[in-house]
Amino acid sequence: MQAFLVASVLDREREIENIVVAESVRRQGLGKQLLDEFLRLCQKEAAKMIFLEVRESNLAARKLYEKCGFAANGRRPRYYPESEEDAILYQRVLP
Repeated sequence: MQAFLVASVLDREREIENIVVAESVRRQGLGKQLLDEFLRLCQKEAAKMIFLEVRESNLAARKLYEKCGFAANGRRPRYYPESEEDAILYQRVLP
């Protein structure tokens, strides 16, 4: 397996729990492909909102989410206990 996306469903909302791309195939567009397909599926299912959280230091993921229309809308201070790093919250409203 080279990449996967895990999400939860609650009525017309979705939350991306994790997107993982194997280190050996990063920067080849697999993350964007997964996210694009997930967005298409959400629209087909008439979802209205997608949420996610990401480590503040994960600039590559944050750039991808922003490129795909997600907007930062909050912060969870010291969310990751092993590093006390903040989580940045993102959301995207679907048409």
